[in-house]
Amino acid sequence: MILFKYGGHAISDDQGIDPVLSLLSKQIKAGKKIVIVHGGGPAINKELEIHGVKSEMIGGLRKTTPEVFAIVQRTLCGEVQRKLVNQLIALGVNAVGLTAGDGDVTRAKISKPELGLVGEVVSVNPDYLIAQMDLGITPVISPVSITTDGQAVNMNADIIAGAIGGALNVDSVLFSTDVSGIYRNWPDKDSLIQNISIIELSEISKTLEGGMIPKAESAINAIKSGAKKVQIFDGREVSSVELALHGEGGTLVSP
Repeated sequence: MILFKYGGHAISDDQGIDPVLSLLSKQIKAGKKIVIVHGGGPAINKELEIHGVKSEMIGGLRKTTPEVFAIVQRTLCGEVQRKLVNQLIALGVNAVGLTAGDGDVTRAKISKPELGLVGEVVSVNPDYLIAQMDLGITPVISPVSITTDGQAVNMNADIIAGAIGGALNVDSVLFSTDVSGIYRNWPDKDSLIQNISIIELSEISKTLEGGMIPKAESAINAIKSGAKKVQIFDGREVSSVELALHGEGGTLVSP
């Protein structure tokens, strides 16, 4: 089983079938169980700009006011998710769109009020996803969760991917992103790490910046909670995605 985190920067703006989804569909139709968690940062930024709503990033997470959240939820659970699900269906995959809060998959809490409606995972229950896959369904999950008192919250997609991948004990969590992997001397591209343990990653994560911070945290948590390995790679290149599906390229994170 694979959890494929589809980074927002890697999602194509073209109107045709995304070649990455074509690769995933071949794997699924060959019998591989794949859960997809998607981001949508660029699409959200575009909508925020159109509506004149200001937003800021703090430590790789988006500060989410109620006004920002309305656009985040509409964009992630509507435009972005429907685009992915519709294309997978066109490719012959029985895909279903969900939020991370549906089916009790995750529950969240607001732990940093300064970030607004941003959630932190407090529980993960993979039973609903397992039942879906047993029926031949491919879950496509948007990173919006819910608190126990019914408040919908914005979640970092990397953190959701790591949490769900760990709970499912997947063979691999694949983080499709907009960089080649993890750089030992961030952001020096020539310092790309090919293989790293979670112990060493914990050390160098202190030097990371921006969106790479939650990716490193998620990779560590995914393995600690049950995933066998994590791979972080540039999902904008179809060849990189193909290599990652075969356990190659980017940065491999292991126990």
